Amino acid sequence: MSVYSSMLCCGLKSNLFNSLKLIKNVNNKVYLLKQLPNRKFYYNMASKPLQKQSYVAINVPNNINQPHRSRFAIFFRRCSHKPRKDERLKRADLIRLFSLAKPERWKLLGAVSLLLVSSAVTMAVPFSLGKVLDIIYSSSDNLGEARTKLNHLCGILVAVFLVGAVCNFGRVYIMSTSGYRMTQSLRLKVFSSILKQEQGWFDSRPTGELLNRLSSDTQIVGQALTSNISDGLRSTIMVFAGSGMMFYMSPELAMVGLAIVPPVAIIGVIYGRFVRKITKSVQDTLAEASQVAEERISNMRTVKTFSREPREMNTYTSAIQKVLKLGYKESGARALFYGMTGLSGNIIIISVLYYGGVMVSANTITVGNLSSFLLYAAYIGVSVGGLSSFYSELNKSVGAASRLWDLIDRQPMIPALGGVIPLSPPEGHIAFKNIEFSYPSRNDIKVFNDLELDITPGRTLAVVGPSGSGKSTLAALLLRLYDPNKGQVFLDGNDVKSLDPAWLRRHIGTVSQEPILFSSTIRENILYGAEDPTNITEEELMRVAKEANVYEFVQKLPDGFDTLVGERGVMLSGGQKQRVAIARALIKDPKILLLDEATSALDAQSEHLVREALERVMKGRTVLTIAHRLSTIQNADSIAVLQNGQIVEKGTYSDLLHLENGAFKELIKHQTFQGTAT
Repeated sequence: MSVYSSMLCCGLKSNLFNSLKLIKNVNNKVYLLKQLPNRKFYYNMASKPLQKQSYVAINVPNNINQPHRSRFAIFFRRCSHKPRKDERLKRADLIRLFSLAKPERWKLLGAVSLLLVSSAVTMAVPFSLGKVLDIIYSSSDNLGEARTKLNHLCGILVAVFLVGAVCNFGRVYIMSTSGYRMTQSLRLKVFSSILKQEQGWFDSRPTGELLNRLSSDTQIVGQALTSNISDGLRSTIMVFAGSGMMFYMSPELAMVGLAIVPPVAIIGVIYGRFVRKITKSVQDTLAEASQVAEERISNMRTVKTFSREPREMNTYTSAIQKVLKLGYKESGARALFYGMTGLSGNIIIISVLYYGGVMVSANTITVGNLSSFLLYAAYIGVSVGGLSSFYSELNKSVGAASRLWDLIDRQPMIPALGGVIPLSPPEGHIAFKNIEFSYPSRNDIKVFNDLELDITPGRTLAVVGPSGSGKSTLAALLLRLYDPNKGQVFLDGNDVKSLDPAWLRRHIGTVSQEPILFSSTIRENILYGAEDPTNITEEELMRVAKEANVYEFVQKLPDGFDTLVGERGVMLSGGQKQRVAIARALIKDPKILLLDEATSALDAQSEHLVREALERVMKGRTVLTIAHRLSTIQNADSIAVLQNGQIVEKGTYSDLLHLENGAFKELIKHQTFQGTAT
């Protein structure tokens, strides 16, 4: 090989390795990215096809060029690294956080005024002590004169301290009550935003996480805006007032005592940023643990049925262990920070004592002034620690608030209100046109594919099909709990997207296979379906209860309609819950009824009572029933067979049963439905 060829080969190798960047060391492999000109570097491997990047994998040891580092070095490096832009306290975040206090601004201003007075009283203590000592030392030969001066001075101080106590009481009371009101207002905003979200959003949001946001995060933000701000202002006043008095008494000694403050302030800023970051992790992990607890407690009957108490205890222990590990990390940072601030405070005291003693010996400062100076130095040390704590708590509150902003700012894909409100009730003509749909949480699974279905007003249509074919999804699309990916759902010729969702759902009554009742009385559960419960008379309630076959079993209960049903109606039987659900749907006199397998989980006697109630209330209404029982199918005006995301057959029971190789006949043959064909 020629010299020129060797140089060219070396140059190509050099250019190749210069164009490669280290991505990640996984399973003893380092992935290298060949960087193209004018291309950004992406850490996400999913971006590879979009960016037209090529990857090369080479085997390397895990410990290559990785010197051993102590845990303290790793911890300090993580705490002191230069924060990214999103880790710094943003002005916009602070402005929005403090804007929550705007409704309470006048009360808080009054509390701040009281704070100024009480802080001034507190800062008068060292100065007064110095004066007392100077009186004692300067009047040691004339005890009568010294006593007169002391009596006069102490009388003034008692009056001043009483004023300070009253101001402290007023400050704490106003701040606390304002904090409760702000926390309540914030919780109402968060809860209102949660209620406005569409159903698809809830499918991927654990209930425990939302409850944690609503309770824990709002509490942190409320405390930050009141007690934390109050303590921060108090510490700020004491630092500036104490520093001013120290310079007033001895500028030279003040320079010695305050030299340690800047390093402590820098450490406080680093600690505050670390706390903000770890608070987000703690709140997220705590939300996961709350979700585990909420699911297990709400399904305690299932847990006990399978005797899974030890397993659930282990599951919750594992979830809460993550919170504990983060708590250890935060405790380490807290211990390091307060240890260093305590040491710095002691250094201030020792420096002032030594240098002040020399100055007293030289008669350049009095004993009283030195004592006052020492107390002011101690106050400043405590206040600097308070400021650092205030900064860390402020970071913590911003971390919690950012989670709340995500909830409050989110605009629902399907609005809860807004749209066309027809002047007359609907006739009940329903049409599904070219529907394609997949659930937002499962975009990769298509439920409907070009589905077509028409329901005649005032008639009953039974939808049948295998489990998981999408029968209940039809009801969800009609209620506009979800929007189809393609196609339209019409009610009386109007696209349901153009109608006001509240008006639409007001005219649709729903009875599901497993109705959920609220943990209140039977009366309150029935009236929940009414637009305005106060307008429902006792006669109307009794009429609906009798139509739904609720009246009979309620009369046998000691408290009648005021009987508590327990959480999710656990104190009622399955048939009783179904009948209460039917009454709840009827109380608003809907034009359309959606019956989602309303009798499939009931015994024969309960089914008879529920079936009797349903047949009574279905008259004159458009009914879409999702059926498992043959009795329901036989009594329907028409039947639609849903299979593979499409309506494959539609007709009467007898017509479909006589179709050769028909899908409905095949379902009957394989006993998909409960009961036997007749």
